Amino acid sequence: MKPQKNVDVIIVGGGIAGMTAAIYTARANLSTAIIEKEVCGGLVNSTHVVENFPSYPSINGMELMEKTLEQVEALGVEVEQVAEINSLKLTEEIKTVETEEGIYNGKAIILATGRVPIPLPMETDCEQIHYCSVCDGTAYKGKKVLIVGGGNSGFDEALYLLSLGVEKITIIEMMERFFASQTTQDKVADKAQIRARTSTRIKELVEEGKLKGVILENTDSGETESLDVDGIFVFIGQKPNTELFADTVFLDKAGYIVAGDSMETNLKGVFSAGDVNQKAYRQITTAMADGTIAALSVEKYLRG
Repeated sequence: MKPQKNVDVIIVGGGIAGMTAAIYTARANLSTAIIEKEVCGGLVNSTHVVENFPSYPSINGMELMEKTLEQVEALGVEVEQVAEINSLKLTEEIKTVETEEGIYNGKAIILATGRVPIPLPMETDCEQIHYCSVCDGTAYKGKKVLIVGGGNSGFDEALYLLSLGVEKITIIEMMERFFASQTTQDKVADKAQIRARTSTRIKELVEEGKLKGVILENTDSGETESLDVDGIFVFIGQKPNTELFADTVFLDKAGYIVAGDSMETNLKGVFSAGDVNQKAYRQITTAMADGTIAALSVEKYLRG
C-alpha cells in the first residue's frame, strides 16, 4: 500500500514556472508539493550562460536553478525529483498524482511540465547522441562533434563546446538557411574549428560498437559524403510535454495547453504555467510570470 500525502496544491513539473508557483503558494500558507520527472530546473539546466535574467548580468543556468530550488525548499515545499508519474487524475474535485513513491492528493493542481527536446528523426540506440552540451559536452574534449540544428541553440552550443576543448565542430542545418540571429552567426564565423553547412542532413550513422562517423546528404543535390565524428548534439527544437493529460486538458494543434489569462484550463481546479502553455514567447521570465499568475489564481480558487 503506497503512502498517501494530502496537500493543498500539487505542482507537476519543477522547472522555473513550477518553482516560482511553489514560492508563491508556500508564502500563502498553502501546503505544496512539486513532482518532477527528472531534476528541478528543466531546460534552463542545459543553458550554460543566462544573460537576460534581472539581477544576474551573467549566470550559469544550472546554478540559477539550484538557487531557486534552495529557496523553494527553505519555504517547506515538498519536492520529489526523478519521479515517474504512473497516473494522473484531474477531473475529480480532489486531484490525484501517483508516483512510484506514493500518492499525492491535492485540492488544486498546476501543470508546469514544460517542453522536451525533439529527438533526432531516425531510429537508433547510439549512446553518443546528446541533447545537452552542459550535461555531456566535457566528454568530447579533444574530439570531433557534429551539431544538428542551425538555430540560436545550435550556434550557441557550438561556442560552448569549443570552450570545453572540443577539437572540431560541424553544424548542419537541413533547410537552405540558418535560423540563428546574425549576431550569433558572426560569433561563430571567425572560429576556425567550427564550420557550418546548410541543406545538409544525416543520412546514416557509421557505428563500430560506438559512433565513428556519419554519412551526410545534401538535401538539394542528393550527393553524400562521410564525416568522422565522435559525438552528435541535437538542437532542433522542443515539443510540449503533455502526454500525461492529453485526453483531459484542452490542447491546441501543436499540443500546447490552451489556458486563460488566469492560467486556468478547461478543468476546475487545474491550472497550467510556463512553456507547456500556448503562447507567443517562451523565456525564463515569461515562465516565471505564468507561475506567479497560476499560483495567485490557485490561492483565489482555494480561498473562494
